[in-house]
Amino acid sequence: MYFKLIACDVLTREVSYCIARSPNTVDVEFTEKGQHEDSDRLRLLLQEKIDRSAESARPYDAVLLAYGLCGNATVQLQARGTPLVLPRAHDCCTIYLGSRRRFKELFSDNPSRPFSSAGYMERGDSYLHDGDTGRLLGLDRSYEDFVKQYGQENARYIMETLALSRDAHTDDKVIYIDVPETSREEYASLCRENAEKDGRQFIRVEGDIRLICRLVEGSWDEEEFLIVAPGQKTRAVYDWEEIIRAGE
Repeated sequence: MYFKLIACDVLTREVSYCIARSPNTVDVEFTEKGQHEDSDRLRLLLQEKIDRSAESARPYDAVLLAYGLCGNATVQLQARGTPLVLPRAHDCCTIYLGSRRRFKELFSDNPSRPFSSAGYMERGDSYLHDGDTGRLLGLDRSYEDFVKQYGQENARYIMETLALSRDAHTDDKVIYIDVPETSREEYASLCRENAEKDGRQFIRVEGDIRLICRLVEGSWDEEEFLIVAPGQKTRAVYDWEEIIRAGE
């Protein structure tokens, strides 16, 4: 099969590793790390790249996105003449960890906890990704806000399920995600040094490239990936499981 993959450049090492082992032909295009800081601009950029893929001399079987919600940057994207496929993830942290389950294990008490990786260390000026997942999940919203949007019963369920934490900006931990296949010891050491200078606790965990590999292999089970049919748009769900869905 023939795919177009669009990814953030912090995943360059991992994406390249998986593409080299994929049975499919994959054309890849990267966006710069800092683009996620302006989600509206990133959304326009992604839609432009999706639209441009339709002009390829060799038609793609699917356009793949190696992004999560990323501050709503992937919300309201429209598939054109080919399906659009992306992982069910809040941001690239889930992609680095390899599953929503692992993300929840490490970040459920503070979904906006800062994290880093080799890709974050070698690109841009900041060694951290200060996540906005907490905001997307509702950490900056009140019970009354949820009632207005979802009704009283659903609002109560959301509040209980998310176990909302409002400590996102005072978190003293930094999670460094070390992917075995692309590990760079010097980056882990530098991240630890920077974290200690900032008075933060450095926590090193092992990453997993399985989601990226499955994406470029075309192994898109519904539980882990959203397939957006031509003409449909992406819609955010803002929960721990579905995260994103397709609609008209």
